[in-house]
Formats: sequence, C-alpha cells, structure tokens
Amino acid sequence: MNVEGSISGRRRKIRAKARSNWLWSQQRKRAKILLYLSSDWVISIIVWLAFVLIRREVIEWREPHLEPQQFLNAGVIGIYWIIVYAISGSYRKPFRRSRLQEVLQTFRTTLIGVLIIFFTIFLDDAADIPNYSQHHYHWTLSTYMALQFFAIAIVRFIITTNTQVRIRNRKIGFPTLIVGCGPQAFNIYEELHSMRRSLGYDFKGFVSLEDHKENLFLGKLKHFGSTQKLFDIILNRHIEEVIIALEKGESDQIGSIIEICEQTNTHIKVVPDVYDYIVGSVKVSHILGAPLIEVFPQIMKSWEVVAKRLFDLAFSIFALIILGPIYGILTLCIKLDSKGPVLYKQERIGKGGKPFYIFKFRSMYVDAEKMGPQLSSKDDPRITKVGKILRKLRLDELPQFWNVLIGDMSIVGPRPERKHFIDQIVKRAPHYRHLHKIKPGITSWGQVKYGYAENVDQMIRRLQFDILYLENMSFSLDLRIILYTVIVMLEGRGK
Repeated sequence: MNVEGSISGRRRKIRAKARSNWLWSQQRKRAKILLYLSSDWVISIIVWLAFVLIRREVIEWREPHLEPQQFLNAGVIGIYWIIVYAISGSYRKPFRRSRLQEVLQTFRTTLIGVLIIFFTIFLDDAADIPNYSQHHYHWTLSTYMALQFFAIAIVRFIITTNTQVRIRNRKIGFPTLIVGCGPQAFNIYEELHSMRRSLGYDFKGFVSLEDHKENLFLGKLKHFGSTQKLFDIILNRHIEEVIIALEKGESDQIGSIIEICEQTNTHIKVVPDVYDYIVGSVKVSHILGAPLIEVFPQIMKSWEVVAKRLFDLAFSIFALIILGPIYGILTLCIKLDSKGPVLYKQERIGKGGKPFYIFKFRSMYVDAEKMGPQLSSKDDPRITKVGKILRKLRLDELPQFWNVLIGDMSIVGPRPERKHFIDQIVKRAPHYRHLHKIKPGITSWGQVKYGYAENVDQMIRRLQFDILYLENMSFSLDLRIILYTVIVMLEGRGK
C-alpha cells in the first residue's frame, strides 16, 4: 500500500512539474508574441514619421516638419500594421520561424499593406498638392514600401536569429515524445540528441506498440506505456512534438497513430521509410542529417484562422454589450421561475481534448443530474417552464459568448460534449475525436442541420455534419452557418 502510495505521489509530482513547465512555456510564447507586436507597432510609428519628413523634403520639395496630427496618425498606422501582420499569420508559432520565410512573408504582407494605404490615403492626400505628377506617386509608393519593409524585416530577422541561437544552445526546447522503440527510433533519438547544435527537441520519453515490448532506450528515456494511452500521455505530459519512428513491419499502425496525434496540438513528424503510408498533407524538412516528414493537418489558411478569431472577439464583445438588456430580463425570469443560480456551468471537452467550463443560462431544476449524467429530451420533466422557452429559442447558449471571448470556444464549431458521453461515442465512432482538432462552437453545422441530440445514437448521426464542417472549414462557411442559426432562432426550431 505504501509502495502504491509512493508511486502515485511520484506520478503526481511528475505531472505537476510537466504542467509547471507547460505554463512557463506558454508565458514564454506570449512574451515572444508581445515582443513582435510591440516592435512592429513602434517601428511602424517611426517609419511613418520618417516617411512624412522624407516625402515633404525630397519628393514634394516642401519644408519638412511634423504637425501634431501626424503623431496621432502614426499611432493609428501602427495599429493598422499590427492588424495586417496578424491577418497574414506573422504572430503564429513565434518559436518555429525560419529567417528566410520571415523575410519573404514580411515582404509579401508589407507590399499588400502599402498598396492598401496608397489607394486609401496617398491618392486622396496628393489631390491637395499642386503639380503632383505620376512621378511623385511612384516615389511615394516605393519610398514608403522600402522604409516599412526593411525596418520591419531587419528587426524581425534579429529577433528570429536570437530565438534560433537560444534553441541551438538548448535554452529553449519543445517537449518531445518518440513513438517506437526499435533500432529506427533509437537511431533517430541518438542522432538528434547528440547533435552539437540542438534543433529544439527536448525528449521526455517514448511509447511502444505494446506495454512490455523490449526496447533499446533502457536507462536513456522513460517508457510511458503503449500507444493505447498515447492521447492521454500527450495531454498529461504537455507534449509539443511527436516523432513517429516505427519499424517496417509496424508501419500499418501509423495511420491510427497520426489520427490520435492530430486530435492534439502537437507537431507530428515521421521517418521517411513510412512516407507511403501517410494520408494527408506533408512536407519534407531536412534537419541536418536526420530528415523527417512533417505532417500538416492544417485545415484553414493562416489569414482565415486570424480572421475567424478576430471575428469571434468582435462578435462576442458586440453581443455581450448589445444583449445586456436581454441578459437582465432572462436573469429575472429564471429567478422568478425556480430556485437556484441563474448561470449553470459544466465541464466539457475542448480543443486538443482539454477540459473547460461552459456557461449557460440554467434551464433545468437544481440537482437535475443527481442520478448521474443524462441527456435531455423533448418532454424532459427536469426542464423548467422558462427553460423550455430558452431552449426553443436557444437563448440558454447566450452566456457562451464569454467562453468565446476567453478563447475556450468559437462562434462556429462542433458542439462540445462531456467526457462521459464522448467515451460512449468513441466506442462506436472513433473518428469523433477528430473534432478535437478545432475549438468547439456556440453553433455548428450539426446543430443547424440536426439540432440537439437526445441520446448517443443521435449524437453519432449528428457527427456526420460536424465532420463535414471539419473537412470544409472556411471563414465564408462560418458566416453562412451563423446566418442559418439566426433563421432557426427566429423560427423557434430549437428544442
């Protein structure tokens, strides 16, 4: 008993340490993004002010000076550039950026941003200047483009170089898990681990296809168990990189392993020998003698991902402000109808299989689930009188705009479920876990086409619409789903 308690205690300490390291890495990531944001803002302000002076003196042959309004304009321009760079995906993955890609992306994004400013500001601004010719337009455009691009690119190049140097010196690392325990896995580990200049792999352990299979990692890496526990291991250990290195005779397992990894936020790499077994988008990345194939389960384009999040934030803030009176009326109705709190929170499973608390207006009597988790039905006696109206008009979901605001959910995405029901669904439809690739939503294609599910069978039937959404995700599709959701609410077709 004492031995079991000691083992359990060690496991808790290991998990606590893993979580502490993960929290620190998240803070480090946010700090790096903030560095990019702040540097872009400051540089864009300086560039704008310098451009105004150069334009006046060199291009327009006027007295160079800065009016007070120009400082305000510069601040707004700085915010504009942050938005432009954010939409292009410049602030994603701050520790995994190539210097060459950084420069090329900065050039493309800056060119588009400058052209927008040229046609919205410069053309109108030049109308008030006498003798302004096509020659002046060319110099105005090229000068601002050169200043903005070179200033941003140089600073970003320095930041990215500093990050890469820290990775190579092993001051920054990404928790890495190896899948496999044969010669191929061991050779990949030895090659990457012994490199003088690190590539960022911080090896935490390995998993094998079987629990008690012989391995070559004895005394070098921890054995976390079999691939049957892979999903939980990735979550509990906060793994960021998974290297799949199976032997040729085991390659038939790679499809299911990739499916499990894709449900989390990990970066997936496999050894070249199993290239023909991969289904999906891949990229071969040469890593100094240890080439691996990187799997990219990217669903939406970078600009769409940013646009979706910006839309979520704007829509949620707007809804929380505009719907304030409705929140007040619903609060009063719920209080008068039955005893208990106005808001109801419940643990659901979100992106990457991580749990979070969802908020809803209470539509059931208190202790409605004292007999355990149950799905509601059309004539469920646990639903209050006001609750029936809330569900029919789907007003019980309104507090979830807060979940969207804090990043747990999106406006559009598959509805989040409880672990109790997910375990039942997965037994019959394992592909359900694919939905954990993305954030859950307040509304979804399945919610619009099928509605609320009253049992596991209906959940599985609704799943086909959510999978269809997952495979066809786009910002325009989100807007259409929102439109149809509004129609369903106005027609009272909820339940």
